Amino acid sequence: MSVYFKKGKGWRYDFILEGKRHSKAWFETKRDAKQAEAKRKEEIQNPVAEELTEEVSTGMTFLDLANLKLDHVKAYNSESHYNSYKYLARRWVSIWGKTPCEEISVAMVQKHLLNRRKISAHTANKDLRYLRSIFRHGIRKKFIDNDPTSELDFFPIEKKIKYVPPLADLEEVIDKADPTERDYLIIIRETMARVSEINRLEWKDVNLDGRYIILYTRKKAGGHLTPRKIPMTELLHQTLSRRHAQRDPSKPWVFWHRYWSAKNQAFMEGPYGDRKKLMKRLCEKAGVEYFRFHPIRHLGASVLDSNNVPIGAIQRILGHENRKTTEIYLHSIGDMERSAMQIFEQARESHTRSHTQPVT
Repeated sequence: MSVYFKKGKGWRYDFILEGKRHSKAWFETKRDAKQAEAKRKEEIQNPVAEELTEEVSTGMTFLDLANLKLDHVKAYNSESHYNSYKYLARRWVSIWGKTPCEEISVAMVQKHLLNRRKISAHTANKDLRYLRSIFRHGIRKKFIDNDPTSELDFFPIEKKIKYVPPLADLEEVIDKADPTERDYLIIIRETMARVSEINRLEWKDVNLDGRYIILYTRKKAGGHLTPRKIPMTELLHQTLSRRHAQRDPSKPWVFWHRYWSAKNQAFMEGPYGDRKKLMKRLCEKAGVEYFRFHPIRHLGASVLDSNNVPIGAIQRILGHENRKTTEIYLHSIGDMERSAMQIFEQARESHTRSHTQPVT
């Protein structure tokens, strides 16, 4: 069937001629689609007419779609988000790279996810989330029509309470760091910032006189690099003032390093990426349970919450758009919960006493 209808979109022609597939969408009526199909066949069979007509690009392969999505993520999201996509995309391309997107079925995706499920449900769910984003991007941009992930469900997982280190453990880790690492951790702790925000922090965003810094994040709708002001604590002001006095004026970053670039085959100078090995080494040295940078944000939010700081203020400090996101960060047990359990205990003890009084 060379002309067909798709609900909510319209009519489309799709035919194979001289060994090549040709398709175009969306027409308001079947008649329009048939007329366009006939015209296209005539153009193909007439070489002169074909030279004057722009060929319709159809049958997009998964490799093409993945590259288009990666280009979009690179332009609109953070570098770490782009790297996550790229890492997963390499695996998908090795499976479906040359396969036309419309030939990738629900069963094919489900088979891949079940294989990833052998590692963990979390691993499989991450694949599904990112794959779904790629196909939906293709549909939104009208590159493709088919989303084989739309009928698939996420695997159930065992949710656990996120480990948040006690303040004492964080102090032990900071104590074992060298001077530069100590400053780095202090600034993360005193701002409750994402590590990517501290890595990109430049001196132009540090206002020592006004006693605030400006942090930028792409964790916003649309991927915009959005700023927010964070007031300085006294310790943060002292740390940044000292580093400012000792800084290399030719370097714009508060923290930078010299590293070997495999891409450029040369030593480069610039801001840090993700300093994964730092926390593992320091936690081992301090003899505390391993934690990375992000739990420091959770720890700071919990400290504020346990000291009755309004959730709106915590939300602005953390740079969250959604209050529900901030609530995930609050691991402290508040006074209301403690009071509720005390009431329960008193009521239970009262009931027990009334049923154990001797009869007179």
